[in-house]
Amino acid sequence: MRTEIVAVGTELLLGQIANTNARWMSERLAAIGVDVLHHDAVGDNLDRIVDTLRAAAARSDSVIVTGGLGPTQDDITRDAIAVLLGVGMVRHPEIEELLREKFRAFGRREMPESNLRQADVPEGARYVVPSRGTAPGLVAELDGVRIYAVPGVPEEMVEMMEGTILPELEELAGSSVVRSRVLRCAGIGESALAEKVDDLFEGSANPTIAFLASSGEVKLRITAKAATAAEADALIAPIADEVLTRLGDDVFTTEDETLEEAVVRLLRAAGSTLACAESLTGGGVGARITSVPGSSEVFMGSAVVYALSSKVAILGVSQETLDGPGPVSEACAREMAVGTRRSYGADLGLSLTGAAGPEPHGGVEPGVIWIALDGDDVSHARGFQVPGERDRVRRWAEQAALDLVRRHLEGRPLPASDRLI
Repeated sequence: MRTEIVAVGTELLLGQIANTNARWMSERLAAIGVDVLHHDAVGDNLDRIVDTLRAAAARSDSVIVTGGLGPTQDDITRDAIAVLLGVGMVRHPEIEELLREKFRAFGRREMPESNLRQADVPEGARYVVPSRGTAPGLVAELDGVRIYAVPGVPEEMVEMMEGTILPELEELAGSSVVRSRVLRCAGIGESALAEKVDDLFEGSANPTIAFLASSGEVKLRITAKAATAAEADALIAPIADEVLTRLGDDVFTTEDETLEEAVVRLLRAAGSTLACAESLTGGGVGARITSVPGSSEVFMGSAVVYALSSKVAILGVSQETLDGPGPVSEACAREMAVGTRRSYGADLGLSLTGAAGPEPHGGVEPGVIWIALDGDDVSHARGFQVPGERDRVRRWAEQAALDLVRRHLEGRPLPASDRLI
């Protein structure tokens, strides 16, 4: 069973909202063995919507449209479906009464006449009664292709997907499921990772391998389709094991957890505590760690020491270091890590300092970062440089610092500084 998701709304094309509906729908469709082949977005234009639906129906077994079912003039999805089918509209008195009852329940005596548009259904189509909102869903057939239309409001979309569309498509798809396993990696770039598993990528059709890179992290997704979840997992397992063997220390989780979740898990397992000292990240690492449930057991706190004077007053960084190597240096990072560990009484002290840009800072170029980790059995610093905007530099710094803690707790070799530093 192949399907295509079409999102209707000019606001999507203008970047005013993100299409989170498509992600949710794709995950649920994959779980029942439905292959999502395309995501489309089209503005509120009748001809373009019709063209998009016609193209989608020509290459899929089903099409799911979100948005454009409201009562205003730019809500024209139902009109586009009627044009696509070559039929007129039929007003359903029972929908009209339902709408009036909803407005009375809202405490409003009069319903705007524009809402009556939502009682119109393309001839030959059926409708899905809404529980939450006022927009009925639609179900139509075009040359054997099932076309669904649901509201764009996420809660209303979920209601119709779970109540109508997923059960119907699961029955049509037959007994198959799609399962994925995600390995998340840090300390390795996307191209380097891809080279290590190139033969697996090229040589396997089921499971398939895909990559998703972001700042300081690469996700490797292995996806299989089979009659049952157990059979799909069995297809994935040997590929995942081989990938894990090849990537080794660079994989920080096989359970699709975030890096901060992995760090908290490892700290709890080791019975260790962590404190941070943050300059260029401004508390970003502490915020990520404290977003993890149970982090209060292992995280002591984070000192945001942005100014030079706070590095001295709060952490005890020496003036000689600030005047000599400077605030963005190995010496400063090491003293910050020692200082935050001492101040908080933690087992481990983690520090981050750098020049986020766009201007140089402390005599170094934008993008230069130093991180350090201090503990009874570790004293390590790493310097590296990241090109790009401030947000990218800060995110890379956070990832590298958390990964340094992760590697230490796992007993892995700790990364050295880049040769440019």
